[in-house]
Amino acid sequence: MLKCWKDVPGYNLFVRDKWNSFQVDGWGGYVLKEKLKMIKAELSGWHRDHTQNLPSRIDKLKGRLSVLDEKGEEENLSEEELAELHGVTYDIHSLSRLQASISWQQSRSLWLKEGDANSKYFHS
Repeated sequence: MLKCWKDVPGYNLFVRDKWNSFQVDGWGGYVLKEKLKMIKAELSGWHRDHTQNLPSRIDKLKGRLSVLDEKGEEENLSEEELAELHGVTYDIHSLSRLQASISWQQSRSLWLKEGDANSKYFHS
């Protein structure tokens, strides 16, 4: 589980609904283990759906921001365009932060699994 997922709208509801929908029989520890395995598989698919193509989504938003900026330099923007400008700026910021967080957490996870070039030296 990545910490940044909690910032994505709908994450808590998704996890709660999936967790409650799983029906597993057995003693408590077995039920917990099986539910965690099932939720892991569901979260993998959810992650692909909600964080796929972040760079291209950011690039599209930057293109729209550029269009609005150019239009704003030529003439005054309407209230709707100003609201869209603020919304696009907010979306770019939040998606960029999400992408950076995902990249950092995944690289940290890989480093913990595989170690680095110095691991053999210090652990031998």
